[in-house]
Amino acid sequence: MEKLVIIGGGPAGLSAGIYASRALLSPTIVEGALPGGQLTQTTEVENFPGFSEGIYGIELIKKMRDQAEKFGAKFITEDVLSLQKIGENFEIVLGNGENILSESLLVATGAKANWLNLPNEQRLIGRGVSGCATCDGFFFKGKTICVIGGGDSAMEEATFLTKFAEKVFIIHRKSEFRASKIMQEKVFKNPKIEVIWNSQVVDVLGDQKVSGVLLKDTISSEEKILNLDGVFLAIGHTPSTSFLKNSGVLLDEKGYVLTAERVFFENLENLKSQFSNKFRYQTNIEGIFASGDCVDPNYRQAITASGISVSAEIEIEKFLSEKNNRRA
Repeated sequence: MEKLVIIGGGPAGLSAGIYASRALLSPTIVEGALPGGQLTQTTEVENFPGFSEGIYGIELIKKMRDQAEKFGAKFITEDVLSLQKIGENFEIVLGNGENILSESLLVATGAKANWLNLPNEQRLIGRGVSGCATCDGFFFKGKTICVIGGGDSAMEEATFLTKFAEKVFIIHRKSEFRASKIMQEKVFKNPKIEVIWNSQVVDVLGDQKVSGVLLKDTISSEEKILNLDGVFLAIGHTPSTSFLKNSGVLLDEKGYVLTAERVFFENLENLKSQFSNKFRYQTNIEGIFASGDCVDPNYRQAITASGISVSAEIEIEKFLSEKNNRRA
């Protein structure tokens, strides 16, 4: 019987693992078959505290993993297929068919940026293709870039990127945005932003780095090349929570895990009765906590994922202490 199992091997899970290990909980971190999270798909990270010269995403993950392991965390490189509550404890079913029993759980599985799945898109991630303006905008000072999307996220990212880029194109496949009017107004008033309507990106161009995109007119089907230096996807994120489908853990309509913090902060009256306001990051099931990008549809930063996860881990310490006192 484990005291704590952490599901997720990105910055959220590893940060919680460091704290849990130092608290002598000997956590088991199920890091997934492809561990590391979104940071492993980035090149240089310059906004994580402590690395003034920047650090490669995969190197940052390795340092965090080594630190957790140094203090006693154990790692399992498997995916979680499902989990269920058994009495006061939990059973986790792994991809290799093995089961783990634990007194508490932290779900820190993150979220994945939605991609267009174009022929060269994945090949050029980190070489001009990005799913995070806040993470990578700095690298495009004085450059020409595009943002793909038509919602509030696309408007927000395009506006943010004008701090760095000389020119920002917003490429949208329709003749109007679905974004809120106030966000649209900011875009239309910004002299650095130009909208390309009724256009679909059918491929990303470039050998070692992005040199442009191939556009297709959604009305005439005419194709043309738009030369630029960077491509930012702003078509949403998908939280990695499919394994929770039959667990009883409540998710929102997009698949993000609902915790007490969000339910009470957003005043979701219809759900309050299912949550305790004792622990911010506990789900509707006592003993299952959640943190990082799988609960956070707003910030999506490595440092915020880490911070939320440390808060959740400290709550888990209190939860386990109270659980042991009840037994005594």
